[in-house]
Amino acid sequence: MLTIGFDADDTLWENETFFHLTQDDFVALLAGHADPDTIRERLFATEVRNLELYGYGIKGFTLSMIQTALELTGGDLPGASVARLLDLGQQMLRHPVRLLPHVETTLAALREHRLVLITKGDVLDQERKIAASGLATLFDRIEIVQHKTPQAYARILDRARVRPADFMMIGNSMQSDILPVLELGGHAALVPQQLAWAHEHADDPDDPRFARLESLADLPALVGRVQSSGTAV
Repeated sequence: MLTIGFDADDTLWENETFFHLTQDDFVALLAGHADPDTIRERLFATEVRNLELYGYGIKGFTLSMIQTALELTGGDLPGASVARLLDLGQQMLRHPVRLLPHVETTLAALREHRLVLITKGDVLDQERKIAASGLATLFDRIEIVQHKTPQAYARILDRARVRPADFMMIGNSMQSDILPVLELGGHAALVPQQLAWAHEHADDPDDPRFARLESLADLPALVGRVQSSGTAV
């Protein structure tokens, strides 16, 4: 029997949409200091540079917005603008959780398997979203990590006493949900979303244990094929 891991943000519920909408507000706030593309590029570069310090999540994103705004204004950022950026971050943290299509029916169809929720980011925010989603009781284990690396997955599987060959990870990020698991020898299925953070992009791997799905609704059939073959997706 497979153990199936699910990413949370943009796999089970909306997330990146709110980052894009907030970036639009950020660009508008800094209009006159740089063109929109430059503002977005500078913010992205700051976010990536700060990952080692802040990790993933809204709080780090908010700090990166403030830092980028200070850099683009030469340090001459009005207090009202700082307050506005903090308010944007707080609005994101208060945003309701909206499940993506087919989530509940797919999880229900896979209940005979061991289900694990594996999400990364700020612990408080992830715990809030998990509780608000109403999905927590559908999972046998819930793991919140700072980074999704092969080592992080290996520790999770070791705690769960699951062999990589008996594990399948489902997510929308090639860098975080797919490649690290394939490196360990597990299976992985990508369910892409229309909006995705550029930092998570990568080409599809040439690996028989990898599958790209059109929809989460296609997952039970894929799991059935893997279960019957025992080797390839």
